[in-house]
Amino acid sequence: MSLIATEELMHRYGAAIVFEKVSVRVHRGDRIGLVGLNGSGKSTLLRILAGLQEPTAGRVVRARSARIGYLAQEPQLESSATLFDEMLTVFENLREQERELQQLEHALSRGTPSEDLLRRYDELLENFRRGGGYEYQSRIHQVLAGMGFTPDDEQRVITHLSGGQRARAALARLLLEEPDVLLLDEPTNHLDVEALEWLEEYLSHWKGAFVIVSHDRYFLDKLVHKIWELEFGRLYEYSGNYSQYSALRQERLERQWKLYEEQQEFIRKSEEFIRRNIAGGDFRASQAQARQKVLEKLERIPKPIVPKKIHLWMDVKKPSGERVLRARDLVIGYPDAPLFRCKSLSLQRGERAALLGPNGSGKSTFLRTLAGELKSLEGTLELGHGVEIAYFRQSQTESEDADKTVLDVVVQNKAQTISAARDFLGQFLFSGDDVFKRIAELSGGERSRLALALLAQLGGNLLLLDEPTNHLDIDSREVLQEALREYKGTVVLASHDRYLIQSVATQIWEIRDGELKVYRGDYEQYRAQKDFSPSPSPARGGELSPSWEGDQRSRSEEKPKRISPGKEQRLRERQRAKLAAREAELMAAVTDLESEIAQIERDMEAASYAGDHQKLRELTALYRQKRQELDALAEQWAQAAEELARIGD
Repeated sequence: MSLIATEELMHRYGAAIVFEKVSVRVHRGDRIGLVGLNGSGKSTLLRILAGLQEPTAGRVVRARSARIGYLAQEPQLESSATLFDEMLTVFENLREQERELQQLEHALSRGTPSEDLLRRYDELLENFRRGGGYEYQSRIHQVLAGMGFTPDDEQRVITHLSGGQRARAALARLLLEEPDVLLLDEPTNHLDVEALEWLEEYLSHWKGAFVIVSHDRYFLDKLVHKIWELEFGRLYEYSGNYSQYSALRQERLERQWKLYEEQQEFIRKSEEFIRRNIAGGDFRASQAQARQKVLEKLERIPKPIVPKKIHLWMDVKKPSGERVLRARDLVIGYPDAPLFRCKSLSLQRGERAALLGPNGSGKSTFLRTLAGELKSLEGTLELGHGVEIAYFRQSQTESEDADKTVLDVVVQNKAQTISAARDFLGQFLFSGDDVFKRIAELSGGERSRLALALLAQLGGNLLLLDEPTNHLDIDSREVLQEALREYKGTVVLASHDRYLIQSVATQIWEIRDGELKVYRGDYEQYRAQKDFSPSPSPARGGELSPSWEGDQRSRSEEKPKRISPGKEQRLRERQRAKLAAREAELMAAVTDLESEIAQIERDMEAASYAGDHQKLRELTALYRQKRQELDALAEQWAQAAEELARIGD
């Protein structure tokens, strides 16, 4: 049975048809990615599925019992409650049961209870336990931590949070509600890489269905098994994740072109035959008339529409020296707020470093320091011979005055003539009066193209890019990705786009716990190295803490050492043995605690039958305590088992 079904949906925006003939189904367990160019109607379709907007034509049928949860592209959770208290509202039913249990326990303590009172207490206690009454607060802490909130954040009033934090809070609340269908419009906005990976893991175990609009190709690859593509007003459905869809889409387009060209050739030959023979003898004339009737009845295959492609080329007019950047004992930040330290860092010509770290860790500050806008608090930072920096800020297309036009921005960015600027903008599909649009009037797709145009104007042989994929749709991200792969200079890139990082990065610079660490290789190799490495201890009191692992890595960069395969295998086996022992120890502890809880449940049942209410209250309190201990132990055991499996692989 479908949870949501649509029949021949059509939606207009003014006189323009956004999409038509959209008939889709969302079944239980479906994991669907909705993709398409900016402006293709993805957000509109999601709102129609959620019942927040009516289509121009067609209908939507939703299962009567299905609970549907919707997250807008820019959600803003408004509440005067604290973050934690707002999350508690999701569990109001359990909290009401909890309050009633407390009232019943108070009544039981005042004298000999009636059979009805005891029966009600037993039933309510069992419902509370089965409904997750002893786990819901730990679930709140887990989800909020996954969304990047600290324990201190949980006690902050929501109206005092930033816009990005309120958006993450809205997503956290929706996940805790556990609807049957999740409709998520760009849920990865405002999430750093760590939160992205947590959300991927969380949704990979989601029991319901979801439809996700996202430009994050890595995210779609990990989660979805079906792609809906909105293209030129029609919806196409593909099996598989994003990478599989990309290949299947190319096959579909090639097949459409082949069928179209074959039909056009048939039409051309038929028309030629008709022209030569329509006035001939009876036999040839009858053949020509027959072919003419075939052509009249022929269902014409429309010419495939191919989106106009942007060609982005970032040229290096003058190469730098071999060594582009070298730093030692750097401390990055502000005099009253140091952010992180870096023991040793080097970058050679042609290398591409991806800068990762939680939001607020100092990525943008570091790029500003590399660009010379800020000074490091300590240490030395040296640029190599002939290095020319081109710096793309995160707010490159947002910081302009709203009244400036596209043409104004491009002319001012490179001090070129209006004629040259218009020709240049034509390469990015700004034609005619489009160049006179004010920045405030630009659509998401137009902002994408303007951002790419400004990137192309940068020049330089050392690119510093701060979140260049903001506002970019998937096609534009792929254009940028290809341009960076072809770029002959050196790149330092701060981005949450892991697909882009995997494609272009030759090393990863991660800021964590007050230190920048270097990992050689692409994103997947970085993840493998992190999984194999021991976790560093967290910094205390917000101070910069030296990291043993960072020091060791810095020393290894100064003097490379080769580890023999045999030694590496012995190290791995030793680590695996320790993990196996720890996992077995935790599993035994979980088993013992489960047995203890089972005995407490039996004792509670006996106390209830015996009418020993004092004993029942004591056992209930002990049961809650043991359940919390079991949850904590089970989580540790699951983490140990997962890490052991990774080492084994």
